[in-house]
Amino acid sequence: MIRTKSVKSPIEPARDGLRVLATRFRGRGLPNSRFDVWMPNLGPSEDLLRSVLDGDVSWAEFRRRYSRELFESGSIDERNATIKNHGQKFTLRLLQELAARGPVTLLCHCDEDEQHCHRHVLKAILERNV
Repeated sequence: MIRTKSVKSPIEPARDGLRVLATRFRGRGLPNSRFDVWMPNLGPSEDLLRSVLDGDVSWAEFRRRYSRELFESGSIDERNATIKNHGQKFTLRLLQELAARGPVTLLCHCDEDEQHCHRHVLKAILERNV
């Protein structure tokens, strides 16, 4: 099961399971006890994050770009002819497998009730076949 929460929300070990901080920036002063693992590669790129926060792109456009970023191939794929990274596909599959075995909670710095947050887009991606 995959859940989403704000990193500021109360920790519920039994319900939260593996707590994954899926943000590009960890945040100053955020204690390690608030999350189990930090995966900055699952956060939107700095440029995309800045664009949406500044209001330069719509939420719909942000969702499209962020989803595309997660599956972008990079220079590592150019250097490896046989095994391709395909963006974060292997990381996404790992999270799917972990969620099949127990709860996984995706965390972000946004408030709990924030609907326009990348953690919801990431959850939707993880809930389909990657």
